Amino acid sequence: MFRGKFLALLQTAFRKGRLQFHGRLAALQRKAVFQSLLGRAYSCEWVVYTKPPFGGPEQVLRYLSRYTHRVAISNHRIVKIADGNVTFLWRDYAHGNKKKKMTLPACEFLRRFLLHVLPQGFVRIRHFGFLANRHRRTLLELCWRLLQVRPTVATGTIVNDFPWCPACRAGRLRITEHIQS
Repeated sequence: MFRGKFLALLQTAFRKGRLQFHGRLAALQRKAVFQSLLGRAYSCEWVVYTKPPFGGPEQVLRYLSRYTHRVAISNHRIVKIADGNVTFLWRDYAHGNKKKKMTLPACEFLRRFLLHVLPQGFVRIRHFGFLANRHRRTLLELCWRLLQVRPTVATGTIVNDFPWCPACRAGRLRITEHIQS
Protein backbone atom coordinates (compact mmCIF):
# COMPACT_ATOMS: atom_id res chain seq x y z
CA MET A 1 0.00 0.00 0.00
CA PHE A 2 2.70 2.51 1.02
CA ARG A 3 4.87 1.54 -1.95
CA GLY A 4 2.05 2.26 -4.40
CA LYS A 5 1.33 5.66 -2.86
CA PHE A 6 5.01 6.55 -2.84
CA LEU A 7 5.37 5.51 -6.47
CA ALA A 8 2.37 7.68 -7.43
CA LEU A 9 3.82 10.65 -5.53
CA LEU A 10 7.17 10.24 -7.27
CA GLN A 11 5.55 10.06 -10.69
CA THR A 12 3.42 13.15 -9.97
CA ALA A 13 6.46 15.10 -8.75
CA PHE A 14 8.37 14.08 -11.90
CA ARG A 15 5.47 15.04 -14.20
CA LYS A 16 5.15 18.47 -12.53
CA GLY A 17 8.91 19.11 -12.84
CA ARG A 18 9.52 19.11 -9.08
CA LEU A 19 12.41 16.64 -9.24
CA GLN A 20 15.85 17.82 -10.25
CA PHE A 21 18.67 15.61 -11.49
CA HIS A 22 22.20 16.93 -11.85
CA GLY A 23 25.62 15.58 -12.77
CA ARG A 24 25.67 11.82 -13.29
CA LEU A 25 21.91 11.68 -12.67
CA ALA A 26 21.03 14.20 -15.42
CA ALA A 27 19.82 11.38 -17.70
CA LEU A 28 16.94 10.78 -15.26
CA GLN A 29 15.32 13.98 -16.54
CA ARG A 30 14.15 11.94 -19.54
CA LYS A 31 10.82 10.24 -18.85
CA ALA A 32 11.84 6.83 -20.26
CA VAL A 33 15.01 6.69 -18.15
CA PHE A 34 13.14 7.78 -15.00
CA GLN A 35 10.37 5.19 -15.56
CA SER A 36 13.01 2.51 -16.14
CA LEU A 37 14.66 3.37 -12.83
CA LEU A 38 11.32 3.20 -10.99
CA GLY A 39 10.57 -0.14 -12.61
CA ARG A 40 13.89 -1.60 -11.50
CA ALA A 41 13.55 -0.17 -7.97
CA TYR A 42 10.05 -1.51 -7.46
CA SER A 43 10.63 -4.92 -9.04
CA CYS A 44 13.00 -6.07 -6.32
CA GLU A 45 12.11 -6.89 -2.72
CA TRP A 46 13.44 -4.31 -0.26
CA VAL A 47 14.39 -5.20 3.30
CA VAL A 48 14.36 -2.23 5.64
CA TYR A 49 16.52 -2.63 8.72
CA THR A 50 16.37 -0.10 11.49
CA LYS A 51 17.83 -0.32 14.92
CA PRO A 52 17.10 1.64 18.06
CA PRO A 53 19.17 4.81 18.60
CA PHE A 54 22.33 4.19 20.57
CA GLY A 55 21.63 6.51 23.50
CA GLY A 56 17.85 6.48 23.47
CA PRO A 57 15.37 9.16 22.47
CA GLU A 58 16.96 11.87 24.64
CA GLN A 59 20.26 11.60 22.79
CA VAL A 60 18.49 11.68 19.41
CA LEU A 61 16.56 14.80 20.46
CA ARG A 62 19.78 16.45 21.66
CA TYR A 63 21.52 15.59 18.38
CA LEU A 64 18.69 16.88 16.21
CA SER A 65 18.24 20.04 18.24
CA ARG A 66 21.85 21.05 17.47
CA TYR A 67 20.85 21.32 13.80
CA THR A 68 17.46 22.99 14.20
CA HIS A 69 18.93 26.31 15.35
CA ARG A 70 21.91 26.89 13.09
CA VAL A 71 23.67 25.77 9.93
CA ALA A 72 25.65 22.55 9.86
CA ILE A 73 28.99 24.35 9.78
CA SER A 74 29.75 28.04 10.21
CA ASN A 75 32.61 29.90 8.52
CA HIS A 76 34.76 30.16 11.66
CA ARG A 77 35.04 26.35 11.79
CA ILE A 78 36.69 26.17 8.36
CA VAL A 79 40.42 26.16 9.08
CA LYS A 80 41.95 25.86 5.62
CA ILE A 81 41.01 25.51 1.96
CA ALA A 82 43.96 24.39 -0.17
CA ASP A 83 44.88 21.93 -2.92
CA GLY A 84 41.26 20.91 -3.49
CA ASN A 85 40.74 20.01 0.19
CA VAL A 86 38.79 21.61 3.02
CA THR A 87 39.99 21.32 6.63
CA PHE A 88 37.47 22.13 9.33
CA LEU A 89 36.91 21.76 13.05
CA TRP A 90 34.32 19.36 14.40
CA ARG A 91 33.28 18.31 17.87
CA ASP A 92 33.52 14.63 18.81
CA TYR A 93 30.59 14.23 21.19
CA ALA A 94 31.34 10.53 21.63
CA HIS A 95 34.77 11.25 23.13
CA GLY A 96 34.34 14.00 25.70
CA ASN A 97 33.30 16.84 23.39
CA LYS A 98 36.85 17.14 22.01
CA LYS A 99 37.45 19.48 19.08
CA LYS A 100 39.13 17.72 16.17
CA LYS A 101 40.22 18.63 12.65
CA MET A 102 39.05 16.80 9.56
CA THR A 103 40.27 17.23 5.99
CA LEU A 104 38.05 16.21 3.10
CA PRO A 105 38.22 16.67 -0.66
CA ALA A 106 36.21 19.79 -1.57
CA CYS A 107 33.57 17.77 -3.45
CA GLU A 108 32.97 15.49 -0.46
CA PHE A 109 32.83 18.49 1.90
CA LEU A 110 30.22 20.14 -0.33
CA ARG A 111 28.25 16.89 -0.62
CA ARG A 112 28.08 16.56 3.16
CA PHE A 113 27.26 20.24 3.62
CA LEU A 114 24.45 20.10 1.08
CA LEU A 115 22.87 17.17 2.92
CA HIS A 116 21.96 19.74 5.58
CA VAL A 117 20.33 22.24 3.21
CA LEU A 118 16.59 22.23 3.76
CA PRO A 119 14.24 21.72 0.81
CA GLN A 120 12.27 24.71 -0.45
CA GLY A 121 9.41 25.58 1.88
CA PHE A 122 11.06 24.20 5.03
CA VAL A 123 12.36 26.56 7.72
CA ARG A 124 14.74 26.13 10.64
CA ILE A 125 13.65 26.62 14.18
CA ARG A 126 15.44 29.72 15.42
CA HIS A 127 14.42 31.12 18.77
CA PHE A 128 10.92 29.77 19.15
CA GLY A 129 9.06 26.50 19.58
CA PHE A 130 9.28 23.89 22.28
CA LEU A 131 12.85 22.97 21.30
CA ALA A 132 14.20 26.52 21.64
CA ASN A 133 17.14 26.48 24.07
CA ARG A 134 15.81 29.04 26.52
CA HIS A 135 12.66 27.13 27.55
CA ARG A 136 13.28 23.63 26.22
CA ARG A 137 13.15 21.82 29.57
CA THR A 138 10.02 23.63 30.80
CA LEU A 139 8.17 23.22 27.50
CA LEU A 140 9.14 19.55 27.10
CA GLU A 141 7.79 18.89 30.58
CA LEU A 142 4.57 20.66 29.57
CA CYS A 143 4.38 18.53 26.40
CA TRP A 144 4.83 15.35 28.42
CA ARG A 145 2.13 16.45 30.86
CA LEU A 146 -0.33 17.39 28.08
CA LEU A 147 0.35 14.15 26.20
CA GLN A 148 0.01 12.26 29.50
CA VAL A 149 3.31 10.43 29.04
CA ARG A 150 6.35 10.08 31.24
CA PRO A 151 9.75 11.37 30.22
CA THR A 152 11.83 8.41 29.15
CA VAL A 153 15.14 7.20 30.48
CA ALA A 154 16.86 4.37 28.63
CA THR A 155 17.35 2.09 31.61
CA GLY A 156 14.81 -0.64 31.05
CA THR A 157 12.90 -1.70 27.99
CA ILE A 158 9.68 -3.43 27.12
CA VAL A 159 9.67 -5.06 23.69
CA ASN A 160 6.54 -5.97 21.77
CA ASP A 161 6.99 -7.86 18.51
CA PHE A 162 4.26 -7.50 15.92
CA PRO A 163 3.97 -9.83 12.97
CA TRP A 164 3.85 -7.22 10.16
CA CYS A 165 4.52 -3.55 9.57
CA PRO A 166 1.12 -1.79 9.41
CA ALA A 167 2.30 0.54 6.62
CA CYS A 168 3.80 -1.86 4.08
CA ARG A 169 2.87 -5.30 5.48
CA ALA A 170 6.17 -6.50 4.01
CA GLY A 171 8.31 -6.88 7.12
CA ARG A 172 8.24 -7.45 10.82
CA LEU A 173 7.81 -4.51 13.15
CA ARG A 174 9.44 -4.22 16.55
CA ILE A 175 8.39 -1.46 18.90
CA THR A 176 10.65 -0.74 21.85
CA GLU A 177 9.37 1.39 24.70
CA HIS A 178 11.86 2.83 27.16
CA ILE A 179 10.62 3.04 30.72
CA GLN A 180 11.91 4.99 33.68
CA SER A 181 13.20 2.87 36.54
